[in-house]
Amino acid sequence: MGRRGTAEAGSQSTLKTELIIAAAVYGLLMGSFVNAWAYRLPRKISVARGRSFCPHCKTQIKAYDNVPLVSWLVLRGRCRACGAAISPRYPIVEGLTALLYVLVALHDGWSWLIVPHLVFVTALVMVSEIDMEWQIIPDVIVLPVAALGLPLMIVLEPHHWLEWLVSGLAAALFLFVIAEVYRRLRGVEGMGMGDVKLALCMGVYLGTAVIPALFIGFVIGAAAGVLLMAVAGKSGKTAIPFGPFLAAGAVVALFLGQPIIHAYLRLITH
Repeated sequence: MGRRGTAEAGSQSTLKTELIIAAAVYGLLMGSFVNAWAYRLPRKISVARGRSFCPHCKTQIKAYDNVPLVSWLVLRGRCRACGAAISPRYPIVEGLTALLYVLVALHDGWSWLIVPHLVFVTALVMVSEIDMEWQIIPDVIVLPVAALGLPLMIVLEPHHWLEWLVSGLAAALFLFVIAEVYRRLRGVEGMGMGDVKLALCMGVYLGTAVIPALFIGFVIGAAAGVLLMAVAGKSGKTAIPFGPFLAAGAVVALFLGQPIIHAYLRLITH
């Protein structure tokens, strides 16, 4: 490799490193924002107004105590004002969001696809956090994200425009049918309409990769249900939030969905 080639390779390596660092920093910041939304939205507290506050004593949190991940570690998971324990879910969500941002950056590089993909993983983390606590998936998150994702994906990959549209509708219809059949057979809600709308959103961003995403989500969800019945003595009718399992399947499919599909097709055709 000549001097020019070496310089270009070094420049590309620098740009990639800068992208990863930026993704990690923005991921931590967005993780903090996700926590605020996940706490305030179900409680009908304005997200646009008011600074962050301790959920126990309601004291406003100072800027230096609101640094993502770092502040929780420095304060040892306690409020500076009242000493009450602050849930570890906050730094976990911040760290997870940063990790997902870095993975998206590694996957997409300096491509415009990084924009819708970052929007998508942010929404997945947010709905998972809310669903785990409240067992709801708010329309105000998944529907606008789906409505934004469809034109973005069509503009960025116009030759797949029909795939994004059909995959979203088909995934939603599939989950709707499953939910209806389960409700009629068992007499309880197995999945809510929030899960159906989340499937719509997944299909819009994943295209045909939504197929392994749904499969992985169902497998993980079923395994978790069996584990809860075995360890915690829960009944088969105990409500379990399904959104996080769908989100986990969506994350796997975002990075590995197409290779999984191609590997499966090679397996059945040979």
